[in-house]
Amino acid sequence: QVQLVESGGGLVPAGDSLRLSCAASGDTVCISTMGWYRQSPGKERELVARITSAENTYYKNSVKGRFTISRDNAKNTVYLQMNNLKPEDTAVYYCNAEPIRVCQGYVFGDRVVFWGQGSQVTVSS
Repeated sequence: QVQLVESGGGLVPAGDSLRLSCAASGDTVCISTMGWYRQSPGKERELVARITSAENTYYKNSVKGRFTISRDNAKNTVYLQMNNLKPEDTAVYYCNAEPIRVCQGYVFGDRVVFWGQGSQVTVSS
């Protein structure tokens, strides 16, 4: 099906920048929308940003103006550029990909989604 491998996390001081990457492999032609989620200790996983195949984007309000999501379909990769990082951004970041329902001989269920392994982002004050 689809595998997602993340890279680019790290430990940075407040105000610095990081760029997360998520490379997809497998049945990449079946990918529709891609996105980034994050989860902090003791909190629910939350959507940070998402981008459609047509490159329409959505951002969580608290990251608007600081984060930018983009995708390179030729490389099957989605990115999250994070600028002016704040301690509140500290979390494990997960990329995900939603499939086209019928694709390459598959019939994906309504709730099928593919996830990356997670990447730790820590922002010190």
